[in-house]
Amino acid sequence: MFTKAFIPYRGYFSSPFARWQGSLSTVHSLPLGGATVARWLAGKGWDPGMIDYVNFGSTVAQPHVFFGGPLAATIIGAENVPGVWISQACSTSTTCVYQAAMAVEVGSAGTVFSLMADRTSNGPHTVWANPNGPGGQVDMENWVMDNFEGHPWAPVAMVGTAETVAKEAGITREECDAVALRRYEQYMDGMADDRAFQKRYMFPIEYQVSRKHTIKLEADEGIFPTTAEGLAGLKPVLPEGALTYGSQTHPADGNSAIVVTTEERARELGGDGPTIQVLSFGYSRAKKYFMPAAPVPAARMALERAGVSIGDMAAIKTHNPFAVNDVFMAKEMDLDYMTFNNYGSPLVYGHPQGPTAGRCVIELIEELAILGGGLGLFTGCAAGDTGAALVIKVG
Repeated sequence: MFTKAFIPYRGYFSSPFARWQGSLSTVHSLPLGGATVARWLAGKGWDPGMIDYVNFGSTVAQPHVFFGGPLAATIIGAENVPGVWISQACSTSTTCVYQAAMAVEVGSAGTVFSLMADRTSNGPHTVWANPNGPGGQVDMENWVMDNFEGHPWAPVAMVGTAETVAKEAGITREECDAVALRRYEQYMDGMADDRAFQKRYMFPIEYQVSRKHTIKLEADEGIFPTTAEGLAGLKPVLPEGALTYGSQTHPADGNSAIVVTTEERARELGGDGPTIQVLSFGYSRAKKYFMPAAPVPAARMALERAGVSIGDMAAIKTHNPFAVNDVFMAKEMDLDYMTFNNYGSPLVYGHPQGPTAGRCVIELIEELAILGGGLGLFTGCAAGDTGAALVIKVG
């Protein structure tokens, strides 16, 4: 349990998420994320010099990612600040917040800035040396697509792990369709009143495509209108499976950022806003081929470490690449899957990997602020059958 790690109110943002091979498909995510942070800091009047350490979270390699954290720090204006590159598939943001909270808790840093940025579009095709290859033959990897298709230890596509969980837990196609429709309705709640909820935390992306032309992305791209009839008419992704392309997420591009600091600094930066405390972190690894089951034991660990129960949560957010994730969690933790993931979730707005959990945590904070405070749980799975969770308290 953490006692000293706080997030300033509005000390975070998420960019809109762009659809795969869409508006951000050719833009390098590290300098784009760094430039977005620099504009955001300037708009708030915050000096990058306040930052003691930078976490850069990403999962898809791009040029110069070797320099990761230090390069991100330089781009955001913290040239004299060190940093680290953190990569843990879909739980990258969760791990960035956890590492930042630990640094503040033990006093090794007063203010840690976590930037999470990824581009799943146009992923690299990597050539690996193979000393045993006949005639100098090399090994090759499509960084994104090959890894979507399976973990080396569990060579089943990610959707296959979801179907494994669905089969064992008795989760039906009808339940998955019902979740997909409900998540779309919740996302549309976040779009109400001219996107009032999203505008609480979303910061636009600007990038230059030529000397005279700059593109500004202000809202999510790639949202698919969803109806019960439309979902019912889709074929399953795998033969006789519970999931269709309407009940699983889509790859995306984007970034998010979160500041973790001391209580005193958080109050100073957050103004009259509520206090936001990181209470605990949980982690897990499910059995082989059971990735969507991993959020449950991670959530239980985080709740136990915080000394609270699932019934104490005023709001819950999940990283749900498949509707199966939410149905399984609801069954295991005695929840109504219709009542969590209010205002949006990755199932609808897409999954850029590195920044996805960051956006979920940010939306969780803003939902708790609307409610007047309370406890919130975020939990989600990650490639390799792992899970990670956070308990947040908004005062």
